[in-house]
Amino acid sequence: MKTRFKTGIVLFSLLYFLCCNANGKKQDNLLALAETPSSAPYKQSIKVALLLDTSNSMDGLIDQAKSQLWDIVSELSYAKCGKDKPNLQIALYEYGNDNLAAAEGHIRQIIAFSTDLDEISKHLFSLNTNGGNEFCGQVIETSLNQLSWGTNEADLKLIFIAGNEPFTQGKISYRDAAEQAKRNHVSVNTIFCGDYDQGIATSWQEGALLSNGNYMAINQNRTTTYVSTPYDDQILELNQKLNTTYVAYGSYGHKKMALQAEQDSNANGYSKENAVSRTVSKSSHLYKNSNWDLVDASNKKDFKIEDLDTSALPKALIGKSAQEIEAYIAQKKQERNSINEDIQNLNEKRRSYLSEQENTTDDNLENVMIKAIKTQAKAKNYTW
Repeated sequence: MKTRFKTGIVLFSLLYFLCCNANGKKQDNLLALAETPSSAPYKQSIKVALLLDTSNSMDGLIDQAKSQLWDIVSELSYAKCGKDKPNLQIALYEYGNDNLAAAEGHIRQIIAFSTDLDEISKHLFSLNTNGGNEFCGQVIETSLNQLSWGTNEADLKLIFIAGNEPFTQGKISYRDAAEQAKRNHVSVNTIFCGDYDQGIATSWQEGALLSNGNYMAINQNRTTTYVSTPYDDQILELNQKLNTTYVAYGSYGHKKMALQAEQDSNANGYSKENAVSRTVSKSSHLYKNSNWDLVDASNKKDFKIEDLDTSALPKALIGKSAQEIEAYIAQKKQERNSINEDIQNLNEKRRSYLSEQENTTDDNLENVMIKAIKTQAKAKNYTW
């Protein structure tokens, strides 16, 4: 299995190393788990920048984003480009919130492009709404300038901006921002939260058409409707077993395991079905934790047991020989692969069951995003 280690992890690990040494503390050997510049990247990526209006009226939109993240990730895990499975990177921005700096257009980058799905979920759950000015052109331009979109022509580069105020507000022209996106081969997809025709009248449709994106309208206040299936309980039981296959390395690893459990709880807080969707996402190739989990890290070509700081190992491996550690990791890897396969098989049955159920909630965030992604992915030979 090829695993993509992000360069950002190297920088994070280096900063961590310097910080700990400055404080005279013994640091975890996180560099052993970090990406090296020679690590082979995925051939292509789906890059999604999600720009969310967090003004007062957008509580429903944020709720949909929180509750439907894992369904979106799960669906994208089935994407292929030729024989390859593309990587997924998600960036988050909020705009239109009075709590954000006016000098910066009431805009905040929440997280840059990341493959860390637990971190993305954590940041979504931290969002709060407050009244403000919504400058669509400026937040689009900001995301284009700040994010590392790359030059890979095989990448699918998408902006999704959601809100309910006129698209024309602010000092930055949405037309100029859309033209910049088009030049950079980034599609701007606009999601108006309200009446479809009102979105057209307030330039949301034009903002999408200028950059070959899709215009969509949703009812942001529609409560997410879940359909339970006969396979949900089995999948959730497998999630508990899946969590036991993670081998956390150092204090950072323990923090990330705690975050994993927290996001399990957040998903379950919405419904059993949402927790199931998260479990399915965790069993896919898109859920990667190579910077703290020894099982994922062991897939790296230059991973060596001998390079690990023995004091940063979990209790189960303290005092063990290199051969014993290697055998333990191999056992956990085998267990995880088996559990992931069982989850995926159950999910195939779950998907078939859900396809037979009547679904009339087409105007929600998940459905319009998936539809737009699949439509634009065809032009780059992506398939599902």
